Amino acid sequence: MEDNAFEKMAKRYDTEERIELAKVIVKEVKPKLLNSKSKSLIDYGSGTGLISLELSDLVDSILLVDSSKEMLEVAKAKISHKGITNSKVLYSDFTQETPKLKADIILMSLVLLHIPDTKKILQVLFNILNNGGKLIIVDFDKNNKISHPKVHNGFSHAELKKWLYEVGFKSTEIKTFYYGNRIFKNQDASMFISTSIK
Repeated sequence: MEDNAFEKMAKRYDTEERIELAKVIVKEVKPKLLNSKSKSLIDYGSGTGLISLELSDLVDSILLVDSSKEMLEVAKAKISHKGITNSKVLYSDFTQETPKLKADIILMSLVLLHIPDTKKILQVLFNILNNGGKLIIVDFDKNNKISHPKVHNGFSHAELKKWLYEVGFKSTEIKTFYYGNRIFKNQDASMFISTSIK
């Protein structure tokens, strides 16, 4: 098992900068969850739940999935502290094996860039979604200033759209919604939100 960098940083993951960025993302995701009161949501790569726990009142249930036990411990403490009754955590890495899960909505926020085989994970998520289900991805636009052995340097809208269609999504809308200073590996960067329907 490779050393999970996120395990080490879990307890100090929720920095002011991350909390501020999460607020920006939550604000952008909320409108995508209108009329979702009866729907189940999986937050894949949920980390400490900075984003999905702010959405718990908009859906029927939330499953926070992460490959870092420590991150999920922090998320569990938040769930109990805030008295959230419809959210659970699952320790899993879908790039290794996929548990038998189904969901109406999958959210993946700033996670895709950490997954080497983009198309493979999109296929896995497509398979988990119920028909008519929705995949919401928030990530960084392609940024040529960034070169890192463990992360993608963002995604071009055309490239991501192509992969989403290839794995089977019927429609995808993508738009850039935020520009921030030093938010991606200490570089100025922009974030997009992509919504795809199965």
